[in-house]
Amino acid sequence: MVYILFFSILGISQDKTNIVLFVVDDLGSFDMSYTGSKLFETPHIDRLASEGILFDNAYVAHPRCVPSRYALFTGKFPARAGIPGGKEQMKVSEITVGEVFQEEGYKTFFAGKWHLGKREKQWPQNQGFDINKGGCSAGAPISYFYPYNDNKGNNTGNKKEIVGLDEGQEGEYITDRLTDETINFIKNNKEEPFFAVLSHYAVHTPFQAKQEMIKKYKKKLKKLSFKGPAYMAKDGTTKMHQDNAVYAAMVESMDDSLGKLIKTLKDEGIYHKTAIVFTSDHGGLSNRGLENNRSLATSNLPLRAGKGHCYEGGIKVPFIIYWPGKTKPGSSSQQITINTDIFPTLLDLAGISLRPTSHVDGISLKKTIVEDKETERTLFWHSPVGRPHSTGDENCSAIRVGNYKLIDFYDLKKIELYNLKEDPFETENIFESEKSISDRLHNKLLKWKDKIDAVHKIK
Repeated sequence: MVYILFFSILGISQDKTNIVLFVVDDLGSFDMSYTGSKLFETPHIDRLASEGILFDNAYVAHPRCVPSRYALFTGKFPARAGIPGGKEQMKVSEITVGEVFQEEGYKTFFAGKWHLGKREKQWPQNQGFDINKGGCSAGAPISYFYPYNDNKGNNTGNKKEIVGLDEGQEGEYITDRLTDETINFIKNNKEEPFFAVLSHYAVHTPFQAKQEMIKKYKKKLKKLSFKGPAYMAKDGTTKMHQDNAVYAAMVESMDDSLGKLIKTLKDEGIYHKTAIVFTSDHGGLSNRGLENNRSLATSNLPLRAGKGHCYEGGIKVPFIIYWPGKTKPGSSSQQITINTDIFPTLLDLAGISLRPTSHVDGISLKKTIVEDKETERTLFWHSPVGRPHSTGDENCSAIRVGNYKLIDFYDLKKIELYNLKEDPFETENIFESEKSISDRLHNKLLKWKDKIDAVHKIK
């Protein structure tokens, strides 16, 4: 699953910064043309990257949708709430970033994937957003084409109904629909401070796209050549090439969405007052269990593994911030950041006092953006609901301190240590050769898990 933030000073509220958060689901670090893909076409994201600042060490707090989204909206590591681990719901008592902006007098809006609770009282309209379009318990649409809850004869799997998008035109594409809803909100509320979230269901499964785009990428694939096998038996099974034409078409529709939003900001005369941030909720779907023949979306290579895994391919994500007059075009930062940082960063950029008792695991990136200052970080991950048969990942916990990252596969009694500066693709386990570093990081990880009472066994 991906995140984009728009900050804008509008109309009569010249001292207020408006914010739009754009979320893409399951987008991998190399699923853009600016990161080297030969198949995917993302001109609008590419342009944003050329105008803003790239964060080269950006992570999410978990390699799956629900816990990653919990981290984004609360500023907390999901393991604190036992997510995942049998409590796949965000408590109503949690303070979300939407609630803070609502308290500050902002008009708040949400469209698309929420996936943070089975009951309506846990959905966006009751968690800080005045308007909710399609945010519910569903993690993916049954159909990307209207009617979105019609399986059209296909197996729906664990997909649930999209609530709130009951009316529409036959054949309407949900990525376009959510974009139009967000554009209408911006046009209707540009004279007052607002916080809008466009949280795409794209580019999550099921693989469904517009036929003309699918034909385009099938034709393009005929002109591309790939070396080596299509799959490799590693971390379950790893997809080696970006060769899914339907997924490529879904990526282009998502990129078009960004382009439409930017055009709206320009047409409304507020683009020059708008900052934009782009990121993903976790790595692309690139791995499956050894005995599983499910279709895979993409390849995250040269990063290791993908969605579900605590290797870099599962937790490292694209992250771009464009803030007019503040970011240097084409610049980059080595600041280690994680999506719990989005909550406090938004508050800081909007001139709202930080809420350290709420976003306890996040820091503001404002000084990094404005002053190019880096802050030392210690990051933690905890994944006690591995899916070895689905995405090939095992239960584990992980920590990153400086250049070193340690992964503890506690059920398998296996620990791995990597120097990400020298080995960014996690090819050489140095756990034994760097025993003092391994012991220090492992002890720190264990203390953290004990402190937050992390869930290990799922009953």
